[in-house]
Amino acid sequence: QVQLVETGGASVQTGGSLKLACVVSGYNHNWRYLAWFRQGPEKEREGVAVSWNNGAKTYGGFVKGRFIISQEIVSGKVTLYLQMNNLTTEDPGIYFCEATKTLSGWVLDLRHYTAWGQGTQVTVSS
Repeated sequence: QVQLVETGGASVQTGGSLKLACVVSGYNHNWRYLAWFRQGPEKEREGVAVSWNNGAKTYGGFVKGRFIISQEIVSGKVTLYLQMNNLTTEDPGIYFCEATKTLSGWVLDLRHYTAWGQGTQVTVSS
């Protein structure tokens, strides 16, 4: 089974940037989709971005070009990144790294994802 560990969460001011990382242990190519989700205070968890193992990327509508998802494979070890720029007071929350082997329908539907990490906290202050 895959294990995911997120790091990089911090407190920043509006307009600032953060880069989150997720180390994926036990990865193999059957895990076709690696994604970032987030859950703000008193909000449901929502999809931020997905990296497909064919190189495609999908973003949530609220991203509006501010975030970039990427992944790096070094010596068989996978790290998923989320570069976040121009952060606003709408972006705070716990950011989760999630994975799934297969899905049908919208790629940012949380119901598809079968593995996730413990999350990393992002705070944005004005």
